[in-house]
This record gives sequence, C-alpha cells and structure tokens, in this order.
Amino acid sequence: MEVERIASDSENVAVDDTEKPVAEEGAGDAASSHTERLRRKHKKYARSNSKEGVNAVSSAPLPKYRSWKNSRRPRNGHGRGLPKKGGAGGKGVWGAPGSELLEEYVEDANDPNYDSEAVTNGDVEFKQVIVEAEPEEIVRKSEPVILEYFEHGDTNAAAEDFLEFVTPNRSHLVCETIVEIALDHKPSHCEMASVLISDLYGRVFSAKDIGFAFERLLEKLPDLVLDTPDAAVLLSNFIARCVADDCLPPRFVQACAATDLNAHARQAIHRAETLLSMKQGLVRLDNIWGVGGGIRPVKSLIRQIQLLLKEYLTSGDLAEAMRCVRELEVPHFHHELVYETVLLAVEAINTGVEEQLCTFLAELRRCVIVTPDQMDRGFLRVLEDMSDIVLDVPLAYIMLDRFVERVARRFRLGEPVLKRMPTRGRKRFVSEGDGGAIKDHALKLRE
Repeated sequence: MEVERIASDSENVAVDDTEKPVAEEGAGDAASSHTERLRRKHKKYARSNSKEGVNAVSSAPLPKYRSWKNSRRPRNGHGRGLPKKGGAGGKGVWGAPGSELLEEYVEDANDPNYDSEAVTNGDVEFKQVIVEAEPEEIVRKSEPVILEYFEHGDTNAAAEDFLEFVTPNRSHLVCETIVEIALDHKPSHCEMASVLISDLYGRVFSAKDIGFAFERLLEKLPDLVLDTPDAAVLLSNFIARCVADDCLPPRFVQACAATDLNAHARQAIHRAETLLSMKQGLVRLDNIWGVGGGIRPVKSLIRQIQLLLKEYLTSGDLAEAMRCVRELEVPHFHHELVYETVLLAVEAINTGVEEQLCTFLAELRRCVIVTPDQMDRGFLRVLEDMSDIVLDVPLAYIMLDRFVERVARRFRLGEPVLKRMPTRGRKRFVSEGDGGAIKDHALKLRE
C-alpha cells in the first residue's frame, strides 16, 4: 500500500532535489526494482502557466489529480505546460477560436434550407456587362459640356466629363456634336472646337471615329445649311484643320471625293481639297479661323475699329456696323471704340458726321453692345487727352462740347463725364489775336 501511494503521488507532485527512500532495506527484490523505475521517472521540470505566458516559471506545486482531470495539458512533465493544439485539440471540440471564419462553406444539396437558385452554390457566373447609352442621351449630355468648354477653354476638364458617359461604340457622336454646335457660334468658338477635337483624339475617340462623324455630317449637310447658310464652308474648314492636326488621314478627303455625295457635301469636299493643296497649306490652316477676340494685338484692334468707323460713315449701314462690332469679340476693349468715335467727331467739324456718329453710339447703347461703364470710360479718355488733341484741332473743346450735348439728348452719360466737362470760357485755349474770329465761327456752326 505504501508503494502504491508513493507511485500515485509521484505522477502529480514535483519532487525535491534529493530522492526519498521508498522502501526499507528488508523489502523484496520486486519492490526494489519497482522503486528503481520510479526513481528514474523523477525529474525536475520548470512548469509554466499558459495564462501567465510561455516564459513565466511557476514555483508553486501542481494541484492534485482531481483538479487536473479536465485539463488538456500534458501530464508526463514534458513540454511547456501549454494546452495541446492551442486549446483546439481533443475529442468533440469545435476547434480554435476564429477557425470557423477560415473554413470554406459548401452548401449541401440535402440540406432542407438549400436554395438551388442561390448565387453561392456555384451555378451562377458573373460577367461584366457595359450598358451603352442611347445616341440621344449622349448628345443631350454632350451639349452642356461643350458649351461649358466654350466658357473656360479647359480641354482636360472636358475630356474627363466626356469619359464619364461615353463608350467606344458611341464616341463618334461626341465629335459630331462638337462640330454641329460650333457651326452656330463665332469663329473663335470654331477655333476652340478644332483644338478640342485635336486634344480628344486618342483619348475619347480615334481617327476612325472622327472620319465616321464627318461622313455623317456630310450626309446631314443639306439640313444644316437651312440653319447655317455657310455650313458647307465651315465644315470644309473643320475637315482641312483635322487633316492638318493629324487627326484625319489625307486619304479621307480623297475617298470622300470618289463617292456619290450631295451637292453641298461635294462643295465642302472640293473646298477642303483646295485648302490642303495650297502652297504651305498645312501651316496656313493653323490660322484658318482667324485670330479672334483678345488674342489679337492692340494695334491690330485699333486699326480694325478705325476701318469699321470709316466704312460706316461711307455706307451709312447701321446694322452692318453693329454686326462688325460683335465680330470683334472684344467687350473689354469697347472703350477704345467709343474713344475713336468721339475723336472722329471732334476732328470732323461737321454736323452731319456728328449726327451720324451720335446715332452709332446711341444704337450701341440701345443694343447693350457697349456697357455704360465702357461708354463713360471712352469719353473720360478723350477728356484726359484734350491737351494733346487741341494742338491738332484748335476747336476741339467747342466740338467736344457740342457733341456731348448732342449725345446727352439721345442717352444719359455718367456723372463722372458730366463733371469733367469744362464749363468756363475757352479764350484761354486760343491766341488773343484770332479769339473773336474763332468764336464767331463757332457761333455760326452752332446755328
């Protein structure tokens, strides 16, 4: 009994450094041999608790057998004293915590909750389907993008807007819409449209798309001429410019010329061939729409304004003069137009010319072509330069006073202009000898 008790305790209790005798000297050989086996099993191990960590050493003796019967730790004294398989070992256990997330769930066809139409049973295959918008929708979405581009001129922003709704099979509609909208706008907008087509080439549409778009435009040219009489000329400019910008191959014009076209399309293709066959034609096509707006030099604008006023005085066509002013596309420079008009009226010393120029300014004000601010600024510039003008025109102050009175009867000038107008006598502006003669001549002109 004593031997069995010692063996039972030796399996669960850590031993000391010195062995204790297990039998007396008078015991039999069997008992001594069994004791020797027990002594060989007695080893010292530093056990650690899994809750305290792997390297934590426990100096307390292990509990009795009853408290360890449900533990998964090794009982032979070997190992680190941690649970087997991280606590996932043993019979009838669920596995390590979180292992259910790593397992692949396979549906069983015999499961009562099995759904044969579910997307997780492997019978459903997903494919990418690109839904193309209708042509009418693409045209409707392209129009505001193009009109906004005419305001800011940023081709990169326009390209990003087009890529949001344009598919490769519908990209030719974008080029077609750009040209159609540009036909109803100014030459400066046509220049911006040509730049936009050149920048979108290779990014939104290809050369094949551009060619297909122009083929459709040539077919619709008889209808476009009804709204824009110069549609054939403008379309030929677009085709020639695209060839010059390497957006269209030169054989496109030759291929179109060999096909059966309507009269307007034949005229556009023939003119495009002429533009491309000119000497240094590709270089000249860069300026085919002209230099419009504020891009032109100031001296060139002043020269065009002077020619415009002289043509108006010669022809007397007020509507044509208004059209020419609009084509200048320089609303920020209209004060120069007012300045040149007032200066011409002062230098003319002619009541007929003054009345004609006064009508010109009144029409500009009525049509809101020239703003009140630009009108006042032009008159103020004349008042500032009167000291130099009077050297060439001695009667400049008299003529200016008379012209301002005539203009004031047609429309109201700003307070700054009326306050700057001289009100004192003008003998100090002429010499003493001929002051009376000039005054008499001025009075006769007033009458």
